[in-house]
Amino acid sequence: MLFKEKFLRPPGARSEKEFLSRCLQCGQCAQVCIFDCITMRRGFNFFMAGTPEINPKKAPCHLCMRCSAICPSDALHDVPIEEVRMGFAVLDQKKCYTWTEYLLCRSCYERCPIKWRAMRLERGEYPIITDECAGCGLCEHVCPADAIVITPTRFQTSSGTREDEA
Repeated sequence: MLFKEKFLRPPGARSEKEFLSRCLQCGQCAQVCIFDCITMRRGFNFFMAGTPEINPKKAPCHLCMRCSAICPSDALHDVPIEEVRMGFAVLDQKKCYTWTEYLLCRSCYERCPIKWRAMRLERGEYPIITDECAGCGLCEHVCPADAIVITPTRFQTSSGTREDEA
């Protein structure tokens, strides 16, 4: 399966099915987002149009958590930053400037909002993404080598495998 719909849901989003059944398409989450990363989906799909989305390439989530606190329908439930799982990041070491020893680049590490947990540096210089990654997309957004890709959580099955692997 190709990920044509590679947008993220805001932090605290419930499973895609439950999210779509709860979301009122009110836009309050986008209005309260101080980084303007949440946009309302457009298109002809009655269930998806008007729901919030985040495109990490254009404007990643900064995990300010204002959207989940304001959601009137609880489609976005208020969770601590440590529990946010919008997606999962994968670092391609063959493209990463630091791993290929092209130059020392720590852009992803420096911009990670939970770098002490989600991103760490192996031997003090090589970026490693841990299982505690929130999937906010900041690392993908700032990576000059395009070595990081975020896959939205909604493409993950309940067993933990991605739908494209199943």
